[in-house]
Amino acid sequence: MLDTMSPRVVISVGNFFFAIFSTATFYILLPFLSSFMSAAYTGLVIAAGALVACICFPFLPRFVARYGAQQMALVFAILEILALAALAAIPGALAGAFFVAVTVALQPFLAYELDLLLEATVLEEGSTGRVRALFLTAWNVASLAAPLLLGALLASSDAYNLVFLAAAAALVPFVTLFAARRLPQVRTPQLSHMGDTLRCLAHDRDLAAVTFGHLLLYLFFVWAPLYVPIYLHNELLIPWSDLSWIFFVMLLPYTLIQYPSGVLADRYVGDKEMMFAGFLLAGASLAAVGLFSSSTPLLVIMAVLVTSRIGSALIESMTEGHFFRRVSEKDINSVSVFRGIWPLADLIAPIIGSCILLFGNYQLLFFITGGIIAVFGILATFFIRDFR
Repeated sequence: MLDTMSPRVVISVGNFFFAIFSTATFYILLPFLSSFMSAAYTGLVIAAGALVACICFPFLPRFVARYGAQQMALVFAILEILALAALAAIPGALAGAFFVAVTVALQPFLAYELDLLLEATVLEEGSTGRVRALFLTAWNVASLAAPLLLGALLASSDAYNLVFLAAAAALVPFVTLFAARRLPQVRTPQLSHMGDTLRCLAHDRDLAAVTFGHLLLYLFFVWAPLYVPIYLHNELLIPWSDLSWIFFVMLLPYTLIQYPSGVLADRYVGDKEMMFAGFLLAGASLAAVGLFSSSTPLLVIMAVLVTSRIGSALIESMTEGHFFRRVSEKDINSVSVFRGIWPLADLIAPIIGSCILLFGNYQLLFFITGGIIAVFGILATFFIRDFR
């Protein structure tokens, strides 16, 4: 059966299982860490893992050239399983913080390998938007299951070790699939120096703008999933049984609008206008979370969170499609810079979050971070060139 699956299907199914593990764990990292340290310092553990990822990321193209993207994806997935299994064993505070940092560091590495493998299957640039939107939709369909999984596992108590165990189990099919099916080889021409790649991006206003916009998106992807759950659960005392269905509905826009938005961007509207709307919606909604209190109706909370994800879904589909129209999978250094935004955001965002919480509160955190997304995101869209 695996031999008959097309490479794109194999990669998208792998992304499906990757999403289940990644989404389920990311929502609970700060609540888990806050069980044995101050919430203001929990972000620094995330930043420590991201720092390791940032240091290692420039070397990934060389490993791809030597060992292949498929083999590296298998290695990173197996290491993730081991780290999650260690967390499921209920380690002490020091070991728990260490393995959280490890799982944070490995996730962008795995995403990078999947990017290269997917781009190797794209035959024509005119289909890039649809191919990548389908890839993202596979992730988003799986991520819908993660909040429901959290609600089931945490219904009676905050047994976060069960979530880590379930996340490790979700990666087993990923490893099986990638070990059994050979995928197209990622072509690896002679590598340029990373400094040359960065200078090239800096002198290309369009690529620089879309890369910066993608950085803002990933800052949102850190601030929102990390700090919204701990605020709603630990501060406003909303149980996981309620948060699970709120987060499920919140994530629906990724599944419902990303693929159609990719088609629209390929054929009709263009990336720039949709990206502008996305930054405005995501930033304003994240800032509005700071207005929540224990008396805020759950439906209001859900409506604000859904609006934020409509915005981020538009940003993600547009920045991904726009960048990969300009850059081929053969330029693995450029792809590594673009995907290296993930660990960079994992480094920057929690440090900012911890600094704000050390001297302020959650309300101030959401006002500042939402403002950053909206203001700087809108400015970035002015420098992006439409392909229409």
